[in-house]
Amino acid sequence: MNTLIPVEERTLTPLEVELLDKRRRRGQLFLVIGLQTLLISCLLLLFSGQDATYSPGWIHPMVYWNLATFTVSMVSLALGVQLKRGSNEFISY
Repeated sequence: MNTLIPVEERTLTPLEVELLDKRRRRGQLFLVIGLQTLLISCLLLLFSGQDATYSPGWIHPMVYWNLATFTVSMVSLALGVQLKRGSNEFISY
């Protein structure tokens, strides 16, 4: 008996194991998307700071883009962690 497998996963059928693997792979995908958009958001921070300083009024397109990419990043990371839960290994594609 493999003690590394959680107790609730020891009696799964092959179809349930396949669905579990698909869910965890989707979680890994969301983690990658979240980290990549977080990197882009950090780079956009350079431009959005300048945009917030020098653009007049409420017209700050780079600030809005930065907020959008940061929101996508946080949502993707949260989904990735939620979908990949229970996995004790790193899956590389």
